[in-house]
Amino acid sequence: PIIPEFLYDIRHPDAPLASFPKTPPTTPCEKEVTTPYNGIDVTTQGYDNASWYAEREERHKELVEETVEVGLMFASKAFVQLLANPIVGPLTHKIGYSIPMFAGFVIMFISTLIFAFGRTYSVLFLARALQGIGSSCSSVSGMGMLADRYTDDKERGNAMGIALGGLALGVLIGPPFGGIMYEFVGKSAPFLVLSALALGDGLLQLIMLQPSVVIEESDPPSLKALVTDPYIIIAAGAITFANMGIAMLEPSLPIWMMDNMGASRWEQGVTFLPASISYLIGTNLFGPLGHRIGRWLAALLGLVIIGLCLLCIPMATSINHLILPNAGLGFAIGMVDSCMMPELGYLVDIRHSAVYGSVYAIGDVAFCLGFAIGPALSGTLVNTIGFEWMLVGISILCFAYAPLMTFLRAPPTKEEKKSLIVGERSSVRYVTYQNEEEDE
Repeated sequence: PIIPEFLYDIRHPDAPLASFPKTPPTTPCEKEVTTPYNGIDVTTQGYDNASWYAEREERHKELVEETVEVGLMFASKAFVQLLANPIVGPLTHKIGYSIPMFAGFVIMFISTLIFAFGRTYSVLFLARALQGIGSSCSSVSGMGMLADRYTDDKERGNAMGIALGGLALGVLIGPPFGGIMYEFVGKSAPFLVLSALALGDGLLQLIMLQPSVVIEESDPPSLKALVTDPYIIIAAGAITFANMGIAMLEPSLPIWMMDNMGASRWEQGVTFLPASISYLIGTNLFGPLGHRIGRWLAALLGLVIIGLCLLCIPMATSINHLILPNAGLGFAIGMVDSCMMPELGYLVDIRHSAVYGSVYAIGDVAFCLGFAIGPALSGTLVNTIGFEWMLVGISILCFAYAPLMTFLRAPPTKEEKKSLIVGERSSVRYVTYQNEEEDE
């Protein structure tokens, strides 16, 4: 929530966004003033507020245009992460999980410091893109390490639910923390605190994980074999579509709130709080529950709920109206993520070999696709079809993808897959033999 207003204030140092009055001035004047606003002539009697309407219209246009820049900046991290994942995944097979995870901490620490002291769009863009490399190292190594340590499917689901809860906790604290610190302390303050926390995380890794090279004994499945597995692609696609909605909202919702509700900085930060709290609940609840009721069913229901919540958001006329749809959105994304992440490990176990770096590189690519496509398209779609129709479009995609989850109900194992191939080859040979006999 810091970035949109910060960019606006960079371009208008003498007239920052917070200085613009939320209501027309009530200064008495002697004459009537008529000014066009949204194609309608507005006549003001008794008050000299014509300039307020003109300035409001100008501010509206600039904020809508800024959505594109903010969206591209948000998406840059995900795009870089997409490029890094296919390198980090196979790398974990060669040197283990702990060293790439520590490298991720170092990169995130540096990028956070750049954010603290950056004062131009290009520097902030660079810092955001750099975060993509750090996130790739941390996410792929972290999920791969959990899948490797927890071999039981139920325990793995619980562990990943807790890990995703950690992600949720960061998202939960981040927006309100950033908004409040920016408003009352300054732009650099939240990033300096985050740098200190990242440093603590690095020390914990050195003490607990003791980063060292660990060579994997079993042969890992090739990235090509995993990418061409339709069941892995269906599970990864669910992660993409589940997160695309919230990714589209990240750059556009604060600006839409500023434009339509006159929302302050802290309000823009707090609006994501219900989504974060419910995501934390959803991931911890459906880590174990997904295994019990069927992860495919939980993910299917999650995608449907996401679509319904996205349809409700544009109906809000105040910040209070956003609480329920945002909470439902966060809970449903938690359902999908906490079920599909362990499902990826399960699919590798039963259909390939139990080495997890590459499959979680694919899982992280799926996550990043949502957060790359969402913000990148968000600004363009808001400009062309509007905020409301953009959310209707992503809702339809979620509804359309949900039925594909039924394919994950009972995916064939490696042995079944081999039997099917052998059976197909045998039938081909039998048909060929029959044809040869007929020809004779």
